[in-house]
Amino acid sequence: MTEDPISLSPRSRFRAAMILAMAADALQIFVFPLFAEGALSPADDVLDLAVAAVLVNLLGWHWEFLPAFLAELVPGVDLVPFWTLAVISVYRKWKQITITTEETREPAPGAQRLVTFFLPKSANQREIRMTRCSLRCGSGI
Repeated sequence: MTEDPISLSPRSRFRAAMILAMAADALQIFVFPLFAEGALSPADDVLDLAVAAVLVNLLGWHWEFLPAFLAELVPGVDLVPFWTLAVISVYRKWKQITITTEETREPAPGAQRLVTFFLPKSANQREIRMTRCSLRCGSGI
């Protein structure tokens, strides 16, 4: 019996990554300093490794994760929510790429469209030429 991995939409992946990043940052800022040795705690390092692995699994590799991981290892600097900032940055870039690709798929507002219409048989050649020019020039009929 083979198990198929659950496929999540990109929006669900970002939502899960944001929840994970916020939870990890909250643990490191509010909970770990209460009972651990501060930034030199192995619990902080294990949490950072686990968060980095899960984020890369959810969102793929992004350069924003490397400075966040390195900053989390520096004593005192790990009190800044770097995981959350990294996920926000990745989401912002993803959103820009998504909007740009959607804009390139849509036709431009001034793009020519093929319009089929019928003129009465009584229309002469002058009326047909005038109709074609007005459609091409954008003035309407």
